[in-house]
Amino acid sequence: MTTGSTAESAPLRSNRFLLVLSVLFSLVWIWSAVRPEIPEDWFLENLLVFVLIGLLVSTYRWLRLSDLSYLLIFIFLSMHEAGAHYQYSAVPLGDWIKPLLHATRNHYDRLVHFSFGLLLAYPQREVLMRKAGVKRLWANVLPVLTTLAFGALYEIIEAVVAALVDAVDGQAFLGSQGDPWDSQQDMFMGFLGSCVAMILVALSGKRLREAI
Repeated sequence: MTTGSTAESAPLRSNRFLLVLSVLFSLVWIWSAVRPEIPEDWFLENLLVFVLIGLLVSTYRWLRLSDLSYLLIFIFLSMHEAGAHYQYSAVPLGDWIKPLLHATRNHYDRLVHFSFGLLLAYPQREVLMRKAGVKRLWANVLPVLTTLAFGALYEIIEAVVAALVDAVDGQAFLGSQGDPWDSQQDMFMGFLGSCVAMILVALSGKRLREAI
């Protein structure tokens, strides 16, 4: 599996790993699209997915990410599709872990926001290092800041969209479950996830340099 430091440009048809991930995600997406809990909410949740997939496809020749980055993106999008299918506040996994957390709220959305930082900070770092020429220290810091910024932007978009659509669909899309601090906590979970990811990257890089 290639990483940010070993990825090379290659035609899509010869990238078997990415083709397999594409097929698997297509299956996940089809599953998510079949009889979702609230079809309108499913569509809203998938708007940014369409944008992200479009960006990845359109920029492939300019920047082919590593296998690791594509795998992390695949895992995150698959988790998101589960939330879109069931509605974030009703995903079975969130209900199953309620007793473990002694919670009355379904925390699946918190898990996905944490995963947003944990899983997508590395692809951001890869882009910054390979295309912006950002050095190692800032490459580990900037993904944390951009994750926080993306989280804030998403919460703003979420609030605007919820205000424009039907009230029921808007509440489903927000998924706040009555928590007035839902946006802030979601942003913090993404921030925390990105911190964990970059700490792990920094530690792994240090061990590799010591081994050399």
